[in-house]
Amino acid sequence: MARIAGVELQDSWRVEYALTRIRGISWKRSKDVIDAVKIDGSTRLKDLTSDQLSKIAGKLEEYPTEGDLVRIARENISRLRETGTYRGIRHARGLPVRGQRTRSNARTKRGKRKTVGSFRKDEMAKQPIT
Repeated sequence: MARIAGVELQDSWRVEYALTRIRGISWKRSKDVIDAVKIDGSTRLKDLTSDQLSKIAGKLEEYPTEGDLVRIARENISRLRETGTYRGIRHARGLPVRGQRTRSNARTKRGKRKTVGSFRKDEMAKQPIT
């Protein structure tokens, strides 16, 4: 297994596909990296030399990948929370951020329904007024 940018990639995968398994590397970026390093995209990872793998790894360092992307997103959300923006408040409360309705939908974001008990009319009449 080849290890590129902190990700274990199977040797049987084509280089073009294998690079897309790294977070932050799309098909377009994968092809750009392959073209820059002058490797055929259809070659398998097991057929690459260590020099070619190091060239690919060096080229990938130009792009934010894996942990960098997660850190950037976390910093952006914390910045929104600290500045008190509407989006930051929605993140803090765990509600949809991009304007979706929450009255009837957003069940995934809001969590499981909380049952609220209620009285029937005849039980309500029996209750003493305090």
